[in-house]
Order: sequence, then structure tokens, then C-alpha cells
Amino acid sequence: MHLGAHQDLELLGLLVGAGALLALVPVLRLPLPILLVLGGVILGFVPGLPQVSLPPDIVLVGVLPPLLYSGAFFTSLRELRTNKRPVALLAFGLVGATMAAVAVVAHAWIHLPWPVAFTLGAIVSPTDALAATEIASRVGAPRRIVSLIEGESLVNDGTALVLYKAAIGAAVGGTFSLLDTSGRIVLNVAGGIAVGLAVGYVVRQVRKRLDDPPVEVAIAVLSGYLAYLPAEAIGVSGVLAAVTIGVYMGWHTPELTNERTRLVGDSFWNIFVFLVNALLFTLVGLQLHRIVNALSGLSTTKLVAYAALVSAVVVATRIAWVPLAAYIPRAASRRIRERDPYPPWQFLAVISWAGMRGAVSLVAALALPTSFPDRQLIVFLTFAVIVATLVVQGLTLPVLIGTLDVHDDGGVVREDAKARIKAAEAALRRLEELVADGAVREDTAERLRGAYTFRANRFRARFDEDDDGAIEERSVAYQRVMRELIAAEQAALVDLRNRRLIDDNVMQDVQRDLDLEAARLDLDR
Repeated sequence: MHLGAHQDLELLGLLVGAGALLALVPVLRLPLPILLVLGGVILGFVPGLPQVSLPPDIVLVGVLPPLLYSGAFFTSLRELRTNKRPVALLAFGLVGATMAAVAVVAHAWIHLPWPVAFTLGAIVSPTDALAATEIASRVGAPRRIVSLIEGESLVNDGTALVLYKAAIGAAVGGTFSLLDTSGRIVLNVAGGIAVGLAVGYVVRQVRKRLDDPPVEVAIAVLSGYLAYLPAEAIGVSGVLAAVTIGVYMGWHTPELTNERTRLVGDSFWNIFVFLVNALLFTLVGLQLHRIVNALSGLSTTKLVAYAALVSAVVVATRIAWVPLAAYIPRAASRRIRERDPYPPWQFLAVISWAGMRGAVSLVAALALPTSFPDRQLIVFLTFAVIVATLVVQGLTLPVLIGTLDVHDDGGVVREDAKARIKAAEAALRRLEELVADGAVREDTAERLRGAYTFRANRFRARFDEDDDGAIEERSVAYQRVMRELIAAEQAALVDLRNRRLIDDNVMQDVQRDLDLEAARLDLDR
């Protein structure tokens, strides 16, 4: 049914506001979640915009699986294995400690019933890697810090949401058994991982037989749902199933896809995650005004005090836990100390301050049943914690990293150079095999030898302390020339199209090839 004229204008205003918010991302250079959460709050209090209601089931089932899958897919399995002990202490121990600390404070000071207080604690316990890793990577933080934050966020989503479901069951059912809950958690975890691996194996076999980028990307999007839904149907953790299939497919996908599928897939996931986060934070901002109105029985002073209290407990628990988790295992085990010495206190300070909350907490709060006790207050407090951690910690984290002089040790750059050297050497070996077989003309082989040898030498120079930088200067000069030439080709194409000498589709096909050539240039790296 067609909307009325007034509703059309309201929707137009909402879309213009959301578009303006997205346009500000590259201008203000703020981490995306910070800008989105602040923009959502502002939009929510603009008079005349439509009231938005998000059905809880749609939020949980519709949004969560692909977010979890994409986060797991792009996680480094090597880094996850290397950091398994600290990640486990953060993702299991800290989640439990945060849930308990928030529950005690919420019960004692906000007077929430114990099951409801534990539900709030479970909701605000998982961290969100998007803002923290974006900031840490932007200012050149050490790779291990970024890997720990990513690994913790990946695993603690599953831990927190398993505890969240147990707390909801206790709040709705009115009974709680530690033994029963512990058993169900173990079953949920093991069952969720098993379902994720089983579905991942099936998806992998299907994708082996496909060679169609749109179809393969569509199956990738569905993969989170394909693991999440059956796991939930049999009563185990759908969250861990979605995470498991994401890690599994992230490891195997390079063997299943060609360059076309990878280029399409990477672009799609970047846009998809961006839009889903934008949608979530903007829509909850639009609901915030209604949520605050529903809490009219509580004064503004009380609401602000409650929000500040819960946020402070969340932050303080992490600050207390991180040093304990770093020092106690090493103090207790010489083998751990020898294999992984005590980290600098500056590293621990950065990790302690990088506990920002985001989309998963938001989805969990919005997914509470509409009849859940104190639902509006929980949603408000969750949103307050997200705003407090994103804005306060998110904006001060770069300052902290700079003040403590925590910088990257160059490990990623060295690995990148090593990978490119090995790839160039493999290409040269294959080239000589093709020459020996008579499959390549000698003049062609000579040009290719020169190109690959130059590429290998360029990256070898990064390991040479005595290098004078001449080979890098040659590379930069060549790439600048190539950018100018490709820009000239692009302009010629547009001119031919504008003069109607070529069709738009022809222009787009040639333009795509030129774009791929330009993307290979690494002047901006």
C-alpha cells in the first residue's frame, strides 16, 4: 500500500539523515561505530521522524548470523591458535567476571531481580572488535594487540550469548540450577561447534563444484544462517555454529574460489558489514526516544546515574582483569614464561582500554522478548554502555596508544614482503619450466624475468639494512607514471562514451580492467 504524502516526507527525511551520516564517515575520519552511534542518537531526537520498531526475532535471526560469519571468516586462524590462552582468558573468564560484576551492581543498586540482572550482565559482556581494531590498526598498534582484540571478540560473542540464553531462561522460567546450566553450556558449546563443522563441510563440497561468483557469494551469505538455524532448532548454540563455519570456510575458501569470486566477495562483505552496522545503530537511535519515554517512571537523574554506574563497572572489570590474566599464568608456570614472556605494561594498558561494546550487545538487547521484565531499561542501559565505551574509550584510545608509544614492530610488513618474494620466486621457477617446454617465446620470457626479478629484489631490499632506497624509488616512479597513464585511458573511455562512439557496457568492461590494473599499484600502502 502506498504511503501517505506526510509519511513519504518522513521517510525521505530519515533517508536523507542516514545518507548524510554515511557521507560524514570519510570527512570526520571517526571510527565507523562511534559516528553511527552518535548519529543514531541525534536522528532519534529529531522531531517528525517516524517511530521505528524492530521485532526481536528478526533482529536476532536476521542480523546476527551473517555478522558472526563475516567476523569469523576474516579472522586469522594462525593468530587465534597462537593467542589461544590469552584469548580464552578474555573470552571466557572476563565475560563471566563482567556478567557477575554487572549483575551484582544491577541487583544491589538498580534493584533488578537476579535473573534480569544476570541477563543485563551477559548482554554487555562481549566486546566489539570493529571500532577497537580500526583504531588500533590506523595508529599502527602492534599486530599482537590487534589479533588479541579480534580473537577475543570472535569467541566472547559465543560465550556471552550462551550465558544470555541461560539467564533469559532463568528470568522467564523462574528457576536456575548452576549444575544444569553448566551442563547445558558445555552441550551448547560442543553441539554448536559440531553443527558448524558439519554444515561447513557440506557447504565446502557444494562450492567445490561451482564457478559462478554471484552464486558463490550468495551461498557465503547464507552459510551463517545454514549453520545457525539448525543448531538453534536442536537446542545448541547457533552463535558458535555460525562462528565455527565462518572460521572453517575462511580457511578453505582460498582453495575453492578463483580471482573473480574473491574480488566480488571481498567488496560485498565490506559493504554488507558497513550497511548492517549502519542500519543497527541508526535504527536503535531512532528507537531511543521512545525507550526513554517508556521509562518516564524514572527520573533523568536516575537514568543517567544507572547508565554511568553500569558503564563504569564494565570498564573497571576489564581494567582489573587484563593484568591478572596476563601475570598470574606466567607467575604460576615457568614454561609459559619461557614460551611467552611477560608483556610490557603498555600493551596491557591498551588492551584494558580497548573493551568497546557494539553490534552484538545491541542485537542481544533488542532481541529480548517484548514481555521480558524491565526490557526497556535493559535496552536503554545497553545502549548507554555502547555509547560510553565507544565514545569515551574509542576517542581516547589513539591518544593512549600515542602517549604510551605502543607501535607496530613491523612484523606484518616483513611477512608481506616475504610472501611477495616467495610468490615472485615461484613464478620465475614456473616460467623456466614453461621455457624448457617450449611454451613461451624467449623474448616474452626475458620481459617476464625482468619484471619478476625486479619485484623480488624490491621486497628483498626491505630486509637489507644497507639498502640505499634506489630500487624503491624506481618502483614509486614507475607506479606514478602508470597512474597517469591509466587516468588518461579512463578519460579517453569516458570521452568515447560521451560522444556515443562506444556503448556504456563496453566502457564499463574496459574500465573494470583498468581498475584492476590500478588496484595492483601499491603507492598508498
